[in-house]
Formats: sequence, structure tokens, C-alpha cells
Amino acid sequence: MPPKWSLGYHQCRWSYVPDARVREIARTFREKKIPCDVIWMDIDYMNGFRCFTFNKARSFYFTLISLILQPERFPDPKSLVEELHQSGFKAIWMLDPGIKYEKGYFAYDSGSEADVWVQTADGRPYIGDVWPGPCVFPDFTQSKARSWWSNLVKDFIFNGVDGIWNDMNEPAIFKTVTKTMPESNIHRGDPEFGGCQNHSYYHNVYGMLMARSTYEGMELANGNKRPFVLTRAGFVGSQRYAATWTGDNLSTWEHLHMSIPMVLQLGLSGQPLTGPDIGGFAGNATPRMFGRWMGIGSLFPFCRAHSEADTNDHEPWSFGEECEEVCRLALERRYRLLQHIYTLFYLAHTRGTPVVAPIFFADPKDTELRKLENSFLLGPILVYASTHHDEELGTVQHHLPRGIWLSFDFDDSHPDLPALYLRGGSIIPVGPLYQHVGQANLSDDLTLLIALDENGKAEGFIFEDEGDGYEYSQGGFLLTTYIAEFQSSIVTVQVSKTEGNWRRPKRRLHVRVLLGKGAMLDAWGSDGEIIQLAMPSETDVSSLVSASEEKYRSRLESAKRIPDVETVSGHKGVELSRTPVVLKSVDWELKVVPWIGGRILSMDHIPSGTQWLHSRVEINGYEEYSGSEYRSAGCTEEYSVIVQDLEQEGESESLMLEGDIGGGLVMERHLSLPKDNSKVFRIDSGIVARGVGAGSGGFSRLVCLRVHPMFTLLNPTESYVSFTSINGSKHELWPESGEQVFEGDLRPKGEWMLVDRYLGLGLVNRFNIDQVHKCMVHWGDRAVNLELWSEERPVSKESPLKISHECYKGNKIDDLDVILTFLQLIIGCLFRVSNSMM
Repeated sequence: MPPKWSLGYHQCRWSYVPDARVREIARTFREKKIPCDVIWMDIDYMNGFRCFTFNKARSFYFTLISLILQPERFPDPKSLVEELHQSGFKAIWMLDPGIKYEKGYFAYDSGSEADVWVQTADGRPYIGDVWPGPCVFPDFTQSKARSWWSNLVKDFIFNGVDGIWNDMNEPAIFKTVTKTMPESNIHRGDPEFGGCQNHSYYHNVYGMLMARSTYEGMELANGNKRPFVLTRAGFVGSQRYAATWTGDNLSTWEHLHMSIPMVLQLGLSGQPLTGPDIGGFAGNATPRMFGRWMGIGSLFPFCRAHSEADTNDHEPWSFGEECEEVCRLALERRYRLLQHIYTLFYLAHTRGTPVVAPIFFADPKDTELRKLENSFLLGPILVYASTHHDEELGTVQHHLPRGIWLSFDFDDSHPDLPALYLRGGSIIPVGPLYQHVGQANLSDDLTLLIALDENGKAEGFIFEDEGDGYEYSQGGFLLTTYIAEFQSSIVTVQVSKTEGNWRRPKRRLHVRVLLGKGAMLDAWGSDGEIIQLAMPSETDVSSLVSASEEKYRSRLESAKRIPDVETVSGHKGVELSRTPVVLKSVDWELKVVPWIGGRILSMDHIPSGTQWLHSRVEINGYEEYSGSEYRSAGCTEEYSVIVQDLEQEGESESLMLEGDIGGGLVMERHLSLPKDNSKVFRIDSGIVARGVGAGSGGFSRLVCLRVHPMFTLLNPTESYVSFTSINGSKHELWPESGEQVFEGDLRPKGEWMLVDRYLGLGLVNRFNIDQVHKCMVHWGDRAVNLELWSEERPVSKESPLKISHECYKGNKIDDLDVILTFLQLIIGCLFRVSNSMM
């Protein structure tokens, strides 16, 4: 069971510094009446990124004036937390596994004395670079290392720490292509884990064992509180110790959409307390994207907004008053449903059921439901969301599972909030609105929202306890089962059974029976007593439903929509080109559209009058992707024209394009027409890291540069691809060969040629074989892709992915070949004519 406060809203950033900024964030939430329970502290609270320390010194700046003006960051963390507690906030602080390799630093000294570090293959402590610089790493596979860590955590908690965030615990290592420690490192694990093994054996459980050690340290500090730990890395079973989040995502509509299936699949994998970084971690969210994401994220099990350093502010009020209002409505929904969500966690804790589930769980026989990625079940609540930029609540078609599903809201429907339905036969608890979990009292009014099934019955649960501690495990709780039944025009609501030792609180009970289209039937009574409602006539019910539907429609029409401001980030001072750019030499004319993937639309060979590219403005032509999948980042982003030069040294014309593909990465493309060879044009492409996120070790996410030109086949039956492989084998690929991939020594030896035998023309594509990991030929309808793929790896500023290649018209095909082709065509025609005459 998680502590109840951890199910509230969490606000996080890398980083809120100094402590005055933390106080400002907390104060603004309360002033604007936006519910929130937790504020997070990222790595900048530490002294030089040393774990278990606080930055009580002045920040490092290069001038004496800055040293004087810059205030201390966290001079008194305990006092800060006490102040946050008074306002109803909890504070969560980050701890990474990397311990700075520095004599005199208490964590390093005590760990060295206890001999707890992961070792290299030759038995020395492994040293790898992370945020503090050179670091050593606790070997959490050993009980003595876990005990050492837990005791450090116990002492750390006495500073007023409410929860701990374990980041970088894959473990992440800087300045390595793998982003983690060598597989040859040695862990001296406990016998029950497998004993002494190399890192490849223990890698997948390292993060879970760190989370376990952190959890146990918090228990040592206070056995009467439930620890809250968030971990980046985990394994099967880590849900016993920590929540998880989906990692460093991007501020894109694609990642907003992906967040739903990611949370669902984590839930199906046994991780119930999960959620994404709302708004996206890397990049700048737009107002509509952030508001839409908050509407969805407010109904996920774990609800936290988090953003990267150097991005725009990502608090609910940072995107204008319209977005702020949507965020307020979304979070108010969460807090009204918090008692229901808490009950779902009790069921997950005792029965293993996921807190959120795919919509097809409601009807496994309906295979169409398995394709839906914009909806999910929160217990018996069906959440239908709009995850694409051009969709709103009123424009999305809702494919409902079989049975009765009744829509409802809290008079808060908005075009950017999800639609809510309650399954027939269900009862859910709804609480009053409050700003943080600490404001709730057991004596507060309780509302039951009821949707009757086709038999006029419904059932539901509410689990109540202290919200923290372990009294519930000794019977200190109240689990109430409510039932409702419709008979003889009367709906009767009552307690069916109870579990636990708690006495029922004295409180009012508000019963609301859904009639359809948001219409409800209301009654009040005392909790524990039988409450009866008289069902109106069919005519009256129809009138209530019609009035509610009209009210709902009017609310959507009058809602203040979030402005549709969809900016594309590029270099400051560089205006995005909105007109096609033409490059021209004696032999070639290229037309480029920077605003859609920097796409090359046409590639005209002037002497022969041949246009080689198969392209439309919105698709195909010459494109580049940042992954192995079709339509990955890079092919749809808006590109900036960085440089456009005429008569540059060595070139007659050139064009430099750049597209932001998210996560601190850009796609670069340099097109040039050499002066010394008018038959050639060159393309130098690359994926470059402009900036990287926390925990990246100076590297980006895993990427592959995929050059994906689609060439026109003017004469499909007479076109083929010809090349000689590195191993000397010769290849002729015709359209009937379909898709073929060439790797290793089967790759073309630096060039391949697309031949149109009928026209006697060939287009040669020459490339740097050292940069090309594999080549792919894919034949389509009157078109062929000649693709060049780089290796797949993370990139840094110092190690971009590059592919340089050039195209030119090949040698004229032998005249004898042309004559033979012509004769074949004549013979084919004569053969078809003779067949038709017969």
C-alpha cells in the first residue's frame, strides 16, 4: 500500500533551486487553488552532486560579484520541509547510486571501510563518471552493502525527507557508449541471489535492489510510516519497494499518445503505481499539449509533472489562464476520485488487480477494443481521451464495450479533458474537493456515484484507513461494500457488508444514481442507513436526460479553449523558411521544402530531362528518419534553413538544414553542388546532440540515422538495382525481388546504381561505407527505396551519427543493351498481339 498522500499531484523539475524557488512554487499552488501534495528536489540540492548532502554553500560562479549575489541554495533543508508541511506539501529528494570517489567524503569513506563497492574484473573498485565526476558504486547484491546504504538513508530521512527518488540506477555511467558499467565487472552477491557473478548476470536487478535498500532505510528511520520510493530502473517484484515512471520522455504529441499504452503495459507487468512525466521531460510543451496531457495524466495511478533544465517553465500556470483552468479542473477531478483510486490500490495490494487496465478487459471478446490506445479503465470508470493535436472531446468517436456505460462529469467537461463513463452495475466513492490529502477528514460528506446494470443492481467498495502506517495490516481499516437495487420504482442503497475493525464514521451520505447523458437522481442520508430514491417516470427521466445533454453541449461550446500555439523550436534568430528552396547546377536542379521534414521534392537531371524522385509535398521524396521504424522522428518535423549560400568556395550552391527531433537532438542535412564536378550533388546528413538530459551521461537516447529516398521508376519492368558487394559478389535486383537487406560483406562496396534499361540511364548513389551499417532495397508501386542505415547507438556532441553520400548520372548504358531491350519490347508486343488474334 502506498501512503495516501503519494496519490496526490506531484510537481517536479530539474531543478527547483534555490529553496526560495521551492517556497514560491508551493505558495503559488495554494494561491491559485490548484491541488498539489508533493514538490520534488532534483540533483541540484546536493553539494557538488554528492549523495546524502545538501548544498548549503554558495553556488559556483566565475566572478566575485556573482559569488556575493548568489544566495545559498539549501541552507536549512529541515526548516524548508517544516514550512512545506505547514502548507500541506511533502518533499521528495533524489539519491543516485554513484558515490563520489573522494577521500574525506563520509559516504565514500564509510563505504570503502565496509568494502561495498562493485569491483572490476581484477578486483579493484570500479570507477565510472556520473554527475559528481569519478564515482564508485554500491554492490546492492550484497546484504552488507544494502545495510550500509539503508543506514545512510535512515540518517538522511532525519532532515525531514518524506520520500526518495532513485534515479540513474540502471546503473547509468557517463562517457560510455553502452551508458552503463562493463559487463565484466564483478558483484559479490549473496548466495541466494547467485553468489559472485559478473555484471551481465546482475544488471537487470541492480535498480530493484537499490530501491529495496532505500525502502528498508526509510523503514529504519520510521517504522510507523509507509516509505515512498520512486525508481527509474526496476524488475519483476520492484513494485514491493517503489513506484516507477516511464523515464525521460519528450514534449511531443507522439509521447503524449504513447503514455497510455506504456502505463497500461507496466500495470499488466505488475507495476501498479506508474505514470509518465506529464507535459514531457525534454523539450518545451505547448499550452494545448500540456493541458491535454494533464487531463489524461490526472487519472493515471502516479501523477507527476516533470521537466528538464533549460526548458520553459512547466507548472500548470505557465501556459496561460486557459491552460491553467484546464489543469485545475483535471486535478480537481483526481482529488474528487482519490478515495476511489486509493480503494483500487487496496484491491491491487490484496488481489493483484491492476489499478488501470486496457479497455478490452471490459469485453475480451471484442477484438476491436484491443486496437484502442486512447482509452483505459480506472476500475469501473472508462476514461476516453483525445491524444492528438487536432482532436477534442466532442470530435472523438467512443467505441464502448458491450453493456451499459453511463457518462458523467463534475460539471467540469471541457474540450481538452477526457470523457468519463461508469460501467453499469458499479458504485464508486467520490469525495469533496480539497487542495491536498491532509485536508480530508473521515467525517467529510461521502458521495456514492451509482450506475445500475440491466437487472437494476450495482455494487462497489470503499477502503478507508489512516492513509499511512501499517495499522491496516492488523485490522485497523474499514472496507465497506455498498449495494443498490431498483425494485418497484424505488432504488434502495445500503451497506451490504464490512471488513476491518474500524467503526463507521458519522457522516452524511450523498447518493447519485446516473440516468444517462450525465443526468443524475440525488438523495441524502446518513452513512450506514438505508437510503431510498423514487425513480421518476420514463417521461421525466427522458426530460432530465435531454436537459443534461443540452447543458453538457452548452458547456463545451462556451468553454475557453486553450490557444492553439504549436511552436517549433529552432536556433534563435533563425526564421523557419516557408517557401521551397531551389539549388541548381549545370546538370542538376533540386527543390527542397524545409517545412516538412526538410524533404527534397524533386531531383531533376537537366541534360536528360529525368526527374528521379517519387514525391509529393507531404510524403516520400528524399527523407531521413531517426530510427529503424517507418515514419520515425525526422521525417515530419519542421526544418530551419540555417545557411543558404551561392558561389561558396568549392561549391556552386549549398544549403544547410536543421530539424529539432526532440530530446536535445537535431537532424542536420548539408546539400551542396560542387564547382569542380557539375555531374554530382552531395548530401551530408547527421543526428547531432545539442543538449542532453539528466541521467544521460552526455549521450542521447538510442538512435539510428536512416536515409530513405524513394526513386521514381519510369519503366518498372525495365528497371533494376546493380552493385558489387564488399566480398566481390555482383548483384542485379529486379522489382520482383521485393525487399532485401544487405549487411556485413554483402553491403555494396561504396556505391550502387538504379538503372532504367529502357531509357539507357543510371543513377549512381556513392556513399562512405564506414558510416553505413546496412543497405536496404524495397520495391514499391512504380518506385524503389535505396536506403542507407547507420549503426544504432546513443550520440553525444562529440560522437554524432553521420552518413555522407553523393548522386550522379552513371555511365550511359551500352547501345547493344538498348537495342536488345527494344527488340524484347517489340517481340513482347507481337506475342501479345498474336495471342489476342488466336
